[in-house]
Amino acid sequence: MSHAFRRTLAAILLCLFPLIAGAQSGYTATRHPIVLVHGLLGFDSLLGVYDYWYGMPSSLRSGGARVYVANVSASHFTEVRGEQLIRDLDRLRAVYGHARFNLIGHSHGGPTIRYVASVRPDLVASVTSVGAPHTGSKVADGLNSALPPGSPLRPLVAGFVNALSVFIEVLSGGAGDPQNALGALASLSSQGAATFNAQHPQGKPTSSCGQGAAVVNGIRYYSWGGTGVLTHVLDASDPLMGAGSLFFGWEQNDGLVGRCSSHWGVVLRDDYFWNHLDEVNQVLGLTSWFAPNPVSVVRAHANRLKNAGL
Repeated sequence: MSHAFRRTLAAILLCLFPLIAGAQSGYTATRHPIVLVHGLLGFDSLLGVYDYWYGMPSSLRSGGARVYVANVSASHFTEVRGEQLIRDLDRLRAVYGHARFNLIGHSHGGPTIRYVASVRPDLVASVTSVGAPHTGSKVADGLNSALPPGSPLRPLVAGFVNALSVFIEVLSGGAGDPQNALGALASLSSQGAATFNAQHPQGKPTSSCGQGAAVVNGIRYYSWGGTGVLTHVLDASDPLMGAGSLFFGWEQNDGLVGRCSSHWGVVLRDDYFWNHLDEVNQVLGLTSWFAPNPVSVVRAHANRLKNAGL
């Protein structure tokens, strides 16, 4: 390769670099802000240093997205969490002038954002659920069976979960939202989910493991989920996911949510080799070496929203 050719090639690359960098910096620059909504026993950030959506907010922002991370009750009825989210979205709209939001909810965050889209469609541009138990979780059903109303252990377990929820609220600097473990259990059960879906059916699949409408009331609906359980030998949470998977028998699941239960709206994919915590890049990003990076998946989805004018 001649010296002149190398200089020419270097000059071309120097010219292209700003264009490439600019394209990457705008990769996740959606029209409407993205709001990430946690699931059961979730949070925005513990002590401001440890994110529930591990590494995702910063990565989305690096591509140009405006990102807010919600902090609603760690445990409560779906409707209560949804009203709390509406409160926060109204505040963001008032302070920053945002018109609508792209809502992304993990686990119980999925039904939570669906509630908002149902009762306040003026606030929502898109709804994306990640590993959400839209038809309930068999783990919740199993706990209801093991701790039926009247069982002396039921209030003890509920009290422990409520205390844990309050502790999480304190560590995350929350607004002092109330906690209700039994309310969360009711919402996440199959019966509770069926009642909720009858009241808020937008995007509901037309068959038990199918897809739902892509657009309802001008709001786009998407979902994805995982079917891995034991995904990383160094992840201390994997045994918990393994225990949860026992409730599902032969049904594919992520340790807490069945494969078909995660379906809502347009199903982008339902079989990532992720367990329930991998879906938000937990714990400490220790996900399978053989599965897509959850951060890259959520970035690609932000680009999808951008290209859809959202």
